[in-house]
Amino acid sequence: MREVHAFDDSFGLARRLARSLGAAPPAPVLVHRFPDGESLVRVAPATRRAILLRSLDRPDEKLVELMLAADALRRRGVRRLTLVAPYLPYMRQDRVFQAGEPISQRVVGALLGGSFDRVLTIEAHLHRIARLSEVVPGDARSLAAAPALAEWLARSRSRPCLVGPDAESEGWVSALAERSGLPWIVGRKERLADRRVRVELPPLPRHSRRALLVDDVASSGATLAAAARALRRAGASRIEAVVVHALFAPGALRRLAAAGVARVVSTDTVAHATNAIGVAPLLAAAVRSRSGRG
Repeated sequence: MREVHAFDDSFGLARRLARSLGAAPPAPVLVHRFPDGESLVRVAPATRRAILLRSLDRPDEKLVELMLAADALRRRGVRRLTLVAPYLPYMRQDRVFQAGEPISQRVVGALLGGSFDRVLTIEAHLHRIARLSEVVPGDARSLAAAPALAEWLARSRSRPCLVGPDAESEGWVSALAERSGLPWIVGRKERLADRRVRVELPPLPRHSRRALLVDDVASSGATLAAAARALRRAGASRIEAVVVHALFAPGALRRLAAAGVARVVSTDTVAHATNAIGVAPLLAAAVRSRSGRG
């Protein structure tokens, strides 16, 4: 029987994962923070195989505690330790763009690969590599979110045109379209500044006036807002958005509403008020899969 250990900030998803696995309720990872900012982590008794779950939004405050928990679980006797990090950070910086920069993807990948036997995440932001295992040593998988999104779409009984805001979204927007049988288009994005982008879209398919923007990560909301404005110019009568990782900064949802987005929905990889799509069954299937035997 696999057991799940989880930090407080991911405990809701950990409960849902444990239920999907038919496992006991998750054990809490306790964190005490000292006045100087250091953390003391304490884990519950563990068996030889364990899952540690934490979504790594706000990564700079979470990664050290994650590494400490991994060490503590090893000292409790865990021999095969799986990390379930529904959102995995630092995957965008996959090359040196300007002299003096690190390749953050490889730094964080090596850190995780050195502490965990298996790493599972959802829709890692990978550009120039095909598989997560290329940067996380060992058994590492980035799971496609399309099955969970397609199931949600089927329940909603809505038939919108799926809209990817930029070329990076094309692969998995097309996969979602294939699963759901919906039309789709992808835009072209030009970044003008950190929070200023321009999106150009091809014409909407005939008879498609309801649009569903689909993106993997939303933080400032600038890209989705620019795409929504382009959809309004194209004659869309209703615009909604679904994102995998809801990293919304303060003011982002207001920006989307002002751009004409009537509703925003997200998966529960990152706890947020927009969560409406559960990923626990997707994660449980990957945990059970033979590829990692863990």
